[in-house]
Formats: sequence, C-alpha cells, structure tokens
Amino acid sequence: MALVLHAYNNNKNAYKALIAAQYSAVKLELAANFEMGVSNKTPEFLKMNPIGMVPVLETPDGSVFESNAIARYVARLKNDNPLYGSSSIDYAHIEQWIDFSSSEIDANILAWIKPRIGRAPYLPPAEEATIAALKRALGALNTYLASNTFLVGHSITLADIIMTCNLYLGFKHLMIKSFTSEFPHVERYFWTMVNQPNFKNVIGEVTQTESVPPVESAKKPAKESKPKPKEEPKKEAKKEKVAPKPKEDDEEEVEAPKPKAKNPLDSLPPSKMVLDEWKRLYSNTKTNFREVAIKGFWDMYDPEGYSLWFCDYKYDEENTVSYVTLNKVGGFLQRMDLARKYAFGKMLIIGTNPPYKVKGLWLFRGQEVPQFIIDECYDMELFNWTKVDISDEAQKERASQMIEDAEPFDGEALLDAKCFK
Repeated sequence: MALVLHAYNNNKNAYKALIAAQYSAVKLELAANFEMGVSNKTPEFLKMNPIGMVPVLETPDGSVFESNAIARYVARLKNDNPLYGSSSIDYAHIEQWIDFSSSEIDANILAWIKPRIGRAPYLPPAEEATIAALKRALGALNTYLASNTFLVGHSITLADIIMTCNLYLGFKHLMIKSFTSEFPHVERYFWTMVNQPNFKNVIGEVTQTESVPPVESAKKPAKESKPKPKEEPKKEAKKEKVAPKPKEDDEEEVEAPKPKAKNPLDSLPPSKMVLDEWKRLYSNTKTNFREVAIKGFWDMYDPEGYSLWFCDYKYDEENTVSYVTLNKVGGFLQRMDLARKYAFGKMLIIGTNPPYKVKGLWLFRGQEVPQFIIDECYDMELFNWTKVDISDEAQKERASQMIEDAEPFDGEALLDAKCFK
C-alpha cells in the first residue's frame, strides 16, 4: 500500500510531508478527488482523525495526523536521513526550530489572517499584538540567519522544510514587501528555499502578496428594502471585489466556519463588574499595585456575574526548556483570543531551573468555565481547573498574588508572567 496524504490542493501543511518525501525518495501521493468539507466528514476519514482536520497520512500501519508529525514520519522512512542532521545535537536543534516555527511563526501568521478572512472575530488591538509578536519572532530568526544559510548545519533539514512552509502563508497572503524588507535575511532564506528544485516540484512558482486582505467582518452589505434596479450591476461588481482571496490555499487544518450562534454568555443578567474597567485599571496601575489594582479588583469583583479559576498544567515534567515553555504559554494565550470579551487571565511560569511549573488564574463571565472556550481551545484540556473559593482567605490571597506577579510564588522565583486582557 502506497502512502496516501489526505488534503486539499495547495495546503501549506500538506507541503511539509510532500517536500520531505521529495528529499527522502519516499513515494507519497495525494488522495484523489479530495474535497474539503465533504471528504473529511466521511466515516472513513473520521476514523483516521476524529476531529476531521487535514492533512492525514494513511500508511500500511495506520493513520497519522498533525502536519509536523506526518513530515517527521516521512523523513524517518529513510535510514540516516540528512533531513535529521548527523548528530544528536543536530537532531535537537532541528526539533528546536520546528517548535519555534510552529509556536512563533505559524501561530502568529494564523492569528493575523483568520480574523481578516472571516474565520475569527477581528479586534484591532489583538491584531496589533499579533503583528508585534510576529515581528519579534522574525527579528530573532533574521538575527540567526545573518550568519547561517540554513537553520541547522550546512544543508537543508526538516526544520527548513517546516519553517519555509509556515512562512509561505505569510509571504503569499499577508507580508507585503515593505513588511518583509525589515527582515532581509529572512527574505533571502525564504526565496532560497522555495526556489530549490524539491520545493518547487511541490509548491510551484511563489509570488509575494502586494496587499493585506481587507477585513471581511467589516464589510456589511447595504440593506435596502427597495433596491434600485439600475444600481444592481454596481452591487454585483462590489461583491466580486470583496470576495475572500485566500480560500483553499490560505492555511491549514481548519474547516470553513459555520454561521455563529449567539454566545450564551451574552444572555446572562447584567453584572456590576465591567470587565474593561478592570482591564484598564490593571494596565494603568504602575505603582502601589497591591493598594490600587488588587484592592480595586476585589471592590469590582462580582461573584454572581463572574467566577475565578486556578489552572495547573498537567505535564510540568515536560517543561524542560525555558523558551519552549514560554512559547507554549504564549500560544495558549493567542488561542484564547476568542474569549477576550469574557475573560481576564494571568499565567505564571515558575522556577529558575527545569522542569518549570505553569500555573494560572482566570476570570470568566458566568459560573463555569465557558463551554465555547473548552470546545474551541484545545489547550484547555491540558490544565486542571479548580474554582476559587473567595470565602477562603488563603485562596483569595493566592489569587491576589497571581494577579500581582508576586514572588517568590510557592517558594520559587518567577521565570515569567504573562497577562491575557
């Protein structure tokens, strides 16, 4: 049985495995007649990936999903594959750059494009933060590439394949020349990679976008009870202009969104606590934080309209590399963006030596962790969630310390503290 990759054409995540197969002399073919939204909903497909995401690799030994895992599998089919370097430290550095690429490059590019093509709410402050985070990551990559042609060693590895595929979406749909010119070494690296024969055989010719997609959510068709016949051609022309640019080739393992139902949290009785007021107080308090911000929080807090939750990461023993742990928390906060209207959070990364502990405090609208967040943000299940009993002075003080970034916390220094507001 040949290896079959289930994905639609022009899927940048499918490119990872297809390019790895080119370098590894592995026979890999795309599933015939794959149609996103149809093929990935069949019982046969859902047996391979129960949540219906693509790509999925079908092998003689079973199926594999998640694009990085698929690319790794393909690369490992060749013994002593140069794509994995020539030493243990090469292997570690390849994995390091794959993680960096996924959490710092891919996550931010997706967080930037999704609201613009109507797949997530568009919030200008959130977009600004996302672009700033992406620029920070590209800046770090640019500095490294100033003295390195490839990410690891002196030839192309799996890290280069995955990094280039993750950059591809940005160059093709978001990052115009004036944006990427700030990172000349990243530009040189990307164009070098996509013009390699094995990349070109899969991706084809690549051109850089000349504009950022307009925000679809901001486009509201005019409502007229009596449309004028002579204006109809004009309206049709407008509709054609604003049709979404990136469709099947825009990103990754995400289906087209369904029409949004009303959020049940919007139907709750009004709360005396105004979340934005608390967020402003938190942001604007620069001195006497305990006396001003913490006291202000408890004065504002409405236990009937909101609830507080401690969260503890279930797998702290895996947090052995500081920047990977920080990136993991940063990615979680990015994926929580859908909850911005209903939540405030603090995440603490604790310890000066690995393994690092990750703990958080979250304020949610309502009395439970909102179901729509549990459904949409897969990171939620990686934490144990415990409701804060504010009648318990010890728990209340612990919550105050977490808002304040107090240290030592649990007897240890803080490696970092991140806020979701």
